[in-house]
Amino acid sequence: MARKSLLLRLSAALVYLFLYLPLLIVVLFSFNDSRLNAEWVGFTWKWYGKLFHNKQMLTAAMNSLIIATVSAIVATLLGTLAGIAMHQYRLRLLPLLVLAPIAMPEILMGVSLLVLFIMMNMTLGLVSVMLAHITFSIGFVALAVQARMSHMDPALIEAARDLGATPWRSFREITLPLLLPGILAGGLMAFTLSIDDFVITFFTAGVGSSTLPLQIYSMVKIAVTPEVNAVSTLLMLLTLVVIILTSRLSPTFFGGK
Repeated sequence: MARKSLLLRLSAALVYLFLYLPLLIVVLFSFNDSRLNAEWVGFTWKWYGKLFHNKQMLTAAMNSLIIATVSAIVATLLGTLAGIAMHQYRLRLLPLLVLAPIAMPEILMGVSLLVLFIMMNMTLGLVSVMLAHITFSIGFVALAVQARMSHMDPALIEAARDLGATPWRSFREITLPLLLPGILAGGLMAFTLSIDDFVITFFTAGVGSSTLPLQIYSMVKIAVTPEVNAVSTLLMLLTLVVIILTSRLSPTFFGGK
């Protein structure tokens, strides 16, 4: 039994090493005092300094932050309504419509949205990217809100109604505060999915509307330099922070209680 447990732990350690070792290498070589990633030369911060003086990178980062913030806010509003409706009304078609963008391959989603925007004669740019990100983010928010609602005691709402509270007041003072952790978790999830999305953004972004993932891709096509490692490290850190906040706000969304 002890030997079996040891083998399981060793296997798990090897799996985690396989998954996270490349990320650790990216972080390590972002401090390498050499433009080539062939060998370690010495420690330096200069690549982060160059990164913050790169106008194209700063513009792409600002575009990503604007797109992620706006799409997260809109997706949170619509996803919250969808999550509540999925829990209360048990409609068969609604979960399919809300969750289909999650299960759909990203390349198919990107192509279909591109065709839609072209049919609508919409100019591709920041607005088209925002609409695309809202489309695939709604389902994640709805899942977080639905998971939160499934752990709510309906007797609280019934007691409020029995005491004379209107439907709007019971929602505002009881349902909404209880749902708030799930809503915030869904919003943060939508934000992190938007800020590091590449495939759908690649199809729906127009000329002059580059985002951070698209900018990193254009740099990687030339060579993987420490500057690429630096921006990847910062993006990785931002994503990790948002995921930790999301898991703490809504543990039910991550399989907790």
